[in-house]
Order: sequence, then C-alpha cells, then structure tokens
Amino acid sequence: MKEQPLLKVRNLNKVYGRGCTQCLALTGPAVDSNICPACNTIIACAGIDLDVYAGEIIGIVGESGSGKSTLIKCLCFDEMPDAGEAYLQNFAAGQTNIFAVSSQKKRWLRNHRLGIVYQNPHLGLRLDSSCGGNIAEKLIAADWYHVGKIRTRAKELLKKTKLPLERLDDLPKNFSGGMQQRVQIAKALANNPPLLLLDEVTTGLDVSVQAQILDLIRQIQQRLGIAMIVVSHDFAVIRMLTERTLVMKNGRVVESGLTDQVMEDPQHAYTQLLINSML
Repeated sequence: MKEQPLLKVRNLNKVYGRGCTQCLALTGPAVDSNICPACNTIIACAGIDLDVYAGEIIGIVGESGSGKSTLIKCLCFDEMPDAGEAYLQNFAAGQTNIFAVSSQKKRWLRNHRLGIVYQNPHLGLRLDSSCGGNIAEKLIAADWYHVGKIRTRAKELLKKTKLPLERLDDLPKNFSGGMQQRVQIAKALANNPPLLLLDEVTTGLDVSVQAQILDLIRQIQQRLGIAMIVVSHDFAVIRMLTERTLVMKNGRVVESGLTDQVMEDPQHAYTQLLINSML
C-alpha cells in the first residue's frame, strides 16, 4: 500500500485584490510579474500542489515576493486561501479539507497538530512575557493545565533547544536574535507537532548564529522525526536542511524535485539564476 502524505495540498490560490478573469493568464513567471495589469490584483499563490510525508523536510525557495511565505501563512491559518484544499493525515483520517473547517477546529489544528517559527520573533513570541510563559501559552492551548508539568516540559524544551535553564523566567525582549529564535522553536515544539513550519528563521542573524540555528533544527528533526517545511530565499539553507525542494517565482512553483537534483541540475532558468547567484 502506497504511503499517504502527512500533508496534501492541492491547487492553493491566494490573491490580494478584487481579481478578474485575466489575472492568471496575465501574471506568472513567463511575464515576470504577479500583479495583474488589468485589475492590479496581486497573485500571491496560484495552483500550488504540495505533499509532505512524515519525518520529511521540504524546502520552499524563492526571492522576496515569490509567494513562499504566503503559502506558509495559509497552512497555519494566518491567512485563508481563496481556493484550494489541504488534508492532514492525522486529522479526520485525512479526508477533510482543513481550509473548510470551522474557526474553532482551525484553532485546534494549530494548537495540536502544527508548530510555526516566524522570521520575526515578535510574531511568534510575547516579548514581555517570560520564556517559560511563552511555552506555557502554547501548552495551555494544547490542553495542558498542570502547572508543575508545564514547568517541567518548559525546562525539557529549553534543554532541547540549548537554552540555559536559568533563563526560563527571563523576558525574550532581553535576548539576542538567535536566542529569541531558540525560544520560538521551543514554543513551536511544545505540543509535539507532527508538522513544523519554518519561515525564514535565519534571516537577519549573524552567520555564526545562523549556523547554530540550522544545526539545532537538523538535530531536532533527527531526534524527534518531525516533518518540516522550510521556507528560505537562501539555497545554502535549503541544501543543508531539506530532502525535496520547491522553487517559487511570481506565485507559482516553477521547479520541484530532490534537493540534490535541483541544486546540481536545475532545469528552470530562474532556478539556475538563484543557484548561480550563491556561487
């Protein structure tokens, strides 16, 4: 029997604007624009298909404005797509479109089945709440109510993300950027999610700190076997972490395949340009 994907996404579309009948025909990589000249609608994502299997790390790479972060926002319900379907194998036996369920069920999915780490820590953390308090927030949302167990779990997560235990009650606003990302990762892992979404988590960090965060992510994945979707504009990050890669441009997937194949033998001119730019 063929293995079923943990996450299956089909024909996801997201636009910003009123839209018109010509939007899809007048935008895309062929014309190098995702803005419809007829109605000025922005086509953030169009016709996106994606399968993620248990324990797999998928990369999504592209320049700013390619639609990769919008895709992640749709998957964690920060945004709602205008069309498309998505199915989680561990929710309703993978038979229910998660975009079509109630707001209450979307919150349940986000709290019990997903973890998200944002590029900007202030989107994923309460910077004026303690490190432990941030982790507790996620745990309470995932139906943890015993204070002692929550605190023990928070200490476990700090250890996993290599944060000093004595910083448990400190405020993230007093942390460095790299340490804030570690707190975000700890919070995202709190509910043992089968799927972790990582959106440009190393952007803006010093090179040495980037390397530490990437190494931490790889260790966590190997140890816990969590499936991950890693979004980045940097092919070096994608090469280090991922097994399969989707390349996005102007809201479309222009190439996909095993990361090594995409890196060593890129077929699309845009992928070739991205790879050449990092050499």
